[in-house]
Amino acid sequence: MPRATNSPASRSRRKRILLRAKGFRGFRSKLYRYAKDAVIKARQYEYRDRKKRKGQFRRLWIQRISAASRAQDLTYSRFMEGLKAAGIEVDRKILADLAVNDIASFNVIVEQSKEALAKKAAK
Repeated sequence: MPRATNSPASRSRRKRILLRAKGFRGFRSKLYRYAKDAVIKARQYEYRDRKKRKGQFRRLWIQRISAASRAQDLTYSRFMEGLKAAGIEVDRKILADLAVNDIASFNVIVEQSKEALAKKAAK
């Protein structure tokens, strides 16, 4: 009895990997053996970096908030402490957006933070 290779399934499996490797450089996009390893590694990086992206955005927002609050003579940590004391619950994403696009609104929030810090220090 002849050996059955299940050729259509094998070919489609290899083709699927090679399609995912499209755009890779050199033999990593042409040869199945190397493309398979490259695709596996790429998917590992993809998974890891979806998680890392969240931290990178948080760091970006903190830098933007810090720069805008320092322009108002208040450090980032003191600004956040003042927000907590004032009971203002605005997340960093929104604060960073205000700091970049609507500086007048951000300055109002900074003033409220300063007032709350002054009241806290008076106690």
